[in-house]
Amino acid sequence: MESVTTKIEGSGGISLAAEVVGDDSAMPVLLAHGGGQTRRAWKRVTGDLARAGYRAIAIDMRGHGDSDWSRSGAYEMRDFASDLVAIASKLDRKPALVGASLGGLSGIIAEGCLAPESFASLTLVDIAPRMEAGGVMRVVGFMEEHVDRGFSSPQEAAEIIARYMPHRKKRGAGEGLRRYLRQKGDGRYYWHWDPAFIRNIMTAKRSDQTHQERQFDMLSDAASRLSLPLHLIRGGSSDLVSEDTVTHLRGLVPHMEYTDIADATHMVVGDANDAFSIAIVNFLMRQHGPEGPIS
Repeated sequence: MESVTTKIEGSGGISLAAEVVGDDSAMPVLLAHGGGQTRRAWKRVTGDLARAGYRAIAIDMRGHGDSDWSRSGAYEMRDFASDLVAIASKLDRKPALVGASLGGLSGIIAEGCLAPESFASLTLVDIAPRMEAGGVMRVVGFMEEHVDRGFSSPQEAAEIIARYMPHRKKRGAGEGLRRYLRQKGDGRYYWHWDPAFIRNIMTAKRSDQTHQERQFDMLSDAASRLSLPLHLIRGGSSDLVSEDTVTHLRGLVPHMEYTDIADATHMVVGDANDAFSIAIVNFLMRQHGPEGPIS
């Protein structure tokens, strides 16, 4: 299905790139990717949503992909959340929000803290207010490892990714990977996101041993205020969201729905796109669309 690339103004006038698929009059579904990703992570999902009758709007978060980098290094959770609120305020009706990892955490803060009733529903993709610390460090450690020295070639980047995700079939240094990289004047390739994003996270963790726990508490408080339909989709093999963290979230939001996708890791969409699309469209159709699930 044909897509349209556009720009949307986020918080403070920052320009965010977006890919829109579906009829302009359809119910909007806003998709926010995880840290280090881009809107292209949702490429197949946007088509599935459009075919189900929705208008999918996949954005590049600030500092990522084709969106602006923050000149002041404003990459706190509230900054990303403020962008989501700004986008929602510009749409013709409340969007359903689907957020993976960083996008999901930002959604919790946006709806539970900054601007309640901005969204029609919230789907969290393998993320919850209280996460497994080991899984968190594996993700941010991977992102930090090559942020300064980059890669000698796209092929080296592909090798590094293959070691990070050994469960996946190894992929070459094709055009899809190249879109996540940028070549600088020294000839080396670097991730296509602002290094300040991950540096801020690691600096906070290293300078304040209570930082992570306070983040968990802030997110839990915001989640406890959620009254909109909430859906958690977990990768069955996730090292970030365990059954304990699911139980914790259910205690905060008793009305939440929960889908566990077997054999998927934290990268649920890439690991099991078809199962993910079925889960998300089923939920959305019950909440905001034609009656009855898809098969």
